[in-house]
Amino acid sequence: MITITPREIDELLPNPGMGWQTFHKFADEDPALDGLPSTSAYFRLYWNEIEPVEGEIDFGQIDELLRRARQAGQTLSLRIMCLGTDEAYMHVPRWLKEKGCPGFEFQYDYDDVTRWAPDMDDEMFQEAHFRLIDELGKRYDAHPDFDLLDLGTIGLWGEWHMSETTGHIPSAETCTAIIDRYLRAFPTAPKAMLIADEPGMRHALANGCGWRADCLGDLDNAKGWNHMEDYYPQQIDKTGATDAWQTGPIAFESGWDMRTWQEKGWDIPYILDYALDLHASYMNNKSAPLPPDARPEVERFLRRLGYRLVLRELEHDAVISFDGPLAVRMVWENVGVAPPYRDYEIALRLQGDCEPASLTGTDASVKGWLPGEKVRVDVACSVAESGPIPGAYDVALAVLDPRTNQPIRLAIDGRDDDGWYPLSKVVSVAPRAR
Repeated sequence: MITITPREIDELLPNPGMGWQTFHKFADEDPALDGLPSTSAYFRLYWNEIEPVEGEIDFGQIDELLRRARQAGQTLSLRIMCLGTDEAYMHVPRWLKEKGCPGFEFQYDYDDVTRWAPDMDDEMFQEAHFRLIDELGKRYDAHPDFDLLDLGTIGLWGEWHMSETTGHIPSAETCTAIIDRYLRAFPTAPKAMLIADEPGMRHALANGCGWRADCLGDLDNAKGWNHMEDYYPQQIDKTGATDAWQTGPIAFESGWDMRTWQEKGWDIPYILDYALDLHASYMNNKSAPLPPDARPEVERFLRRLGYRLVLRELEHDAVISFDGPLAVRMVWENVGVAPPYRDYEIALRLQGDCEPASLTGTDASVKGWLPGEKVRVDVACSVAESGPIPGAYDVALAVLDPRTNQPIRLAIDGRDDDGWYPLSKVVSVAPRAR
């Protein structure tokens, strides 16, 4: 038998479906990254930006974001919003109001600007908005450059609340209907919803969604409460979100940005560990620069954020018959704080000196591998139809994203230029005559 125990590494791993997010910027144009890896670009768009004319969705705008994300080595995370607090009178398409959709005017506590919101309980709103969600899902749910869907639509900035305004969110029935529409339109993409709406969160979590929270780091009691101590724990408890991370991603956005944490004397290691303890996969610092001396803590944080896969052991026969399969036994461990939420697939490759590589996908997926558990994987590597000719073959391993057929990075030594990990050798011999 051949037994391989790869060496674990502590490098930062730029893997899909997790990590340090850029905000309305891409990794190749964001100086705040300063060398930090980022595989997720997070954008929020208002409805009126993408459908200014009824029935004419500006797919080109989102297509360009996806193209730029790929160019920058990222995928796109997206939220669609219907309300905001800039000085615009409305953030839904003007044609919706002009068609006769009912709504109401409201004001934000911090200015005297009057804004208009549609009545989301009304059939006219739902018909138009559900069509938008359906069309977006049809085009982007399985797109190889699409990452995380942030369930928006309702409330200020799609945050599922109308705090500090004279407005209100729609009925619980409408909230559920909007969540269901996203679930139906985006069955594949990982999904998260802001933690604000209690019944909506319960419904989303029951259907495999994760959750998202703004203002990570807020320990300011000037208003009589803060997010870290007086909001997140209570909302997690009320919504039954304690174990939601096992099936859906957890994403955080910094309160202000990390420079404010330092200016106010808040404990940065404590704040980042807080997110890790809640099994976060994403962190968004609004593409702001890091505060002085915080880089080592951020790198420590990124070595645990999301998933981090280590191949602990690989074992197979040293010699196989050239017309037989190669049986491979593996032991894996996820040393991150969250599972992968997509079906990244384990693949094996045999390469001889004179023969083309024989690539074998397996039925083994790493999706859902929880942190801290040893996972035993046994696969049979089916080679070319007639088997490799007798001789020595290199055995290489990869975990592939089936949308792109590209390998993700493992926390082990030995990665080749093509992203594969050559680990061992096997000798193929002619079977004995009977």
